[in-house]
Amino acid sequence: MKKFVQIAFLLIGGALGLVFLPPLYELLHLSSNPWLDNPYVSVALGALLLFTLSFAFSDYFVRLISWMEEVLFKVPVGDLLFGTLGLIIGLIVAYFLGFAIDSIDLPNFTKVLPIILSFVLGYLGFRVGFKKRDELIQLFTLRGNNTKKKLPEGVEPQEVRGSYKLLDTSVIIDGRIADISETGFIEGILVVPQFVLTELQHIADSSDTLKRTRGRRGLDILKKLQDERMTKVEITEEDFEDVQEVDLKLVRLAKKKGNDTQIVTNDFNLNKVCELHHVKVLNINDLANAVKPVVIPGENMQVMVIKDGKEHNQGVAYLDDGTMIVVEGGRSYIGQAITVTVTSVLQTSAGRMIFAKPKDD
Repeated sequence: MKKFVQIAFLLIGGALGLVFLPPLYELLHLSSNPWLDNPYVSVALGALLLFTLSFAFSDYFVRLISWMEEVLFKVPVGDLLFGTLGLIIGLIVAYFLGFAIDSIDLPNFTKVLPIILSFVLGYLGFRVGFKKRDELIQLFTLRGNNTKKKLPEGVEPQEVRGSYKLLDTSVIIDGRIADISETGFIEGILVVPQFVLTELQHIADSSDTLKRTRGRRGLDILKKLQDERMTKVEITEEDFEDVQEVDLKLVRLAKKKGNDTQIVTNDFNLNKVCELHHVKVLNINDLANAVKPVVIPGENMQVMVIKDGKEHNQGVAYLDDGTMIVVEGGRSYIGQAITVTVTSVLQTSAGRMIFAKPKDD
């Protein structure tokens, strides 16, 4: 790379010498010298001068090029492509505006303004193409994605909406998202970030049997979502190298994609983090709790007390859906089916807990 930079300096120096040295000779009254007033000599002097300077500055240029390569390699191909297309469109617009500016009878103004327009419109075009990549892809592929899969007769493909649902690792492993998606209660585009998929692959490759099984189940759930869901399931390459925690990356990605983006999770802590960052969140546990049968204080129910509670003389029972019932004074009834009276219900995003006491009391 260092040799490449030095050769570039040599060629650029020759071109600059051909353009700028003859006017310099006239300014210094040296144009009458036949040796200097020669294009070959001007090219040679300019090339020699910049080639000499390259020995002093080539290391800095090599570092700059290496840094630019590192940055460009980290940028997703889609972002780079759409950003470049936006840059080209911005430069084309600046070029055509230059024709209108040429008609203005202000020599200095007409020379400087096209250059400024090229920089400004080129930069704006790149930023628009880079930031609006997902919307542009959605605009051009909306109909194509809805008609790719063969659907049963009489079933119309769902329209892809602009809202995004970011899936975290826990909700993919949980598996209920596939059943909920199949019912049609979740609209929009399901987005699985690459850093979530990477974490899922690490779990699937774990030496721990339980973790490995959960990770492979998560990968199967993703495959099921892609095969059966009528609307789009997208894998995004966007990442945040300065953040290590997957939860914080999800929050930042949700903020970047806009106000319509929601994070789908069953992680109680991530739910709280999203609330602190004012990011919309859909908690699968909240949905599960919402569709559970309503229990009213004073209602009687038949339960089986199976173990001790944390407090003195408590017993613990469970409903068929897994809801825990804490029976005050139920320790003496362990292993028995008894009738209890509900005293209170505690409802949180982490789940629901019912407090009761034996009906005889």
